[in-house]
Amino acid sequence: MKLPYLPNHDESSFFDFVSTHHPGLTPGGHGVVPADRWAQPESARSGVPMAVPHATTVLAIKYQQGVVIAGDRRATEGFQIADRRIEKVFKIDEFSAMAIAGAAGPCIEMARLFQTELEHYEKLEGMQLSCEGKANKLGQMVKANLPMVFHGLVVMPLYVGYDLKRAEGRIFKYDLAGGRYEESDYHAIGSGGKDARNTMREYFQKTLSEPDALKLALTALYNAADDDVGTGGPDLVRGIYPTAKFVTAQGIADVADDRIRSVYDSMIAVRRSRET
Repeated sequence: MKLPYLPNHDESSFFDFVSTHHPGLTPGGHGVVPADRWAQPESARSGVPMAVPHATTVLAIKYQQGVVIAGDRRATEGFQIADRRIEKVFKIDEFSAMAIAGAAGPCIEMARLFQTELEHYEKLEGMQLSCEGKANKLGQMVKANLPMVFHGLVVMPLYVGYDLKRAEGRIFKYDLAGGRYEESDYHAIGSGGKDARNTMREYFQKTLSEPDALKLALTALYNAADDDVGTGGPDLVRGIYPTAKFVTAQGIADVADDRIRSVYDSMIAVRRSRET
């Protein structure tokens, strides 16, 4: 009698298990696309909607106690605003967070799967991955999404973590093939990333305090929204503000909307005074 195949539930990687046995549940929802399918006409490939909401801009800045990670709230679909309140910054575990830019649906799926991946590993191994180990895991997920990039479903994460061994915050960026690169001070991705990086380049200092790092992050997002149609600025009428989190040795801390609004109120007041 032939016994049915039972998957090995001792695998420490939840992502590897899902990719092998249920590829439709991975970001993109189609698993790995065979290479010969790319030689077929576009009409012969499985249809994937091209008009999907895209999320931008997100950034991270190191300061003395850790890292601040932030993102605007706008998602666009072509020339339309698809969502004004999308969340682009996620807590992954106690000492790490992730921000997303690209196709909104697969990006959010990847963030949630990454959360589950780290929880699964910790339960089976009885210990947490190192900061670099977590960054490598995320790189594997980005690489697995590469076939969907050809359909326009780009997923670009920005990962930050507090390294308890080094006692410092760290910032990691990725390319479309899953390549992982560490930034020493700050970084921004998305359609407004270049404008945000210009602002951070001008005002960044290695001795930034937590309030100054938050102010710089919000200023960079404000300037990016001023030049990039895909990036949403603070909406004072609707009460919609960027999302920001602090990643420190004490864990992940959300920045309250009231605090973000006070920073923008002061910033706008200063800019108005310069114009009069």
